[in-house]
Amino acid sequence: MATERAQRFVEALSSLEEDGDLEALVALFSDDAHVSNLASSRVFKGKQGARQFWREYKATLRQVKSSFRNMIEAGDRVALEWESHGTAQNGAAVAYEGVSILEWDGEHIRRFYAYFDPHALGEELAHGTAQRSQVPSTAPA
Repeated sequence: MATERAQRFVEALSSLEEDGDLEALVALFSDDAHVSNLASSRVFKGKQGARQFWREYKATLRQVKSSFRNMIEAGDRVALEWESHGTAQNGAAVAYEGVSILEWDGEHIRRFYAYFDPHALGEELAHGTAQRSQVPSTAPA
């Protein structure tokens, strides 16, 4: 069974991806949150930074849907193994996978960092040609 905090994040991300609801996701972040990923050298700070990070994420793809294979919680840390499918702004089909680490401070996320192959995503966005890894046969925890 998924943890409560992991599930709150997944539901808010789904609302962003499906309905464009940015604020439900931003509300999960602390006022001093740090948000980033492997593709960016920039760290987005605070709720305003989280808002910009997730707005840019949504704007990168015309459509996107993430699914989660594993959700692991240990203390104030959550690890999410995911795969995202969608359509790039140029119409190319896109699929990429990675892991996100969330560090919580009580009820809010104080740090979010996503790990994925930025080169593969760039190839996908430009051409829809990146190689896929074999999807593990595990089910979400």
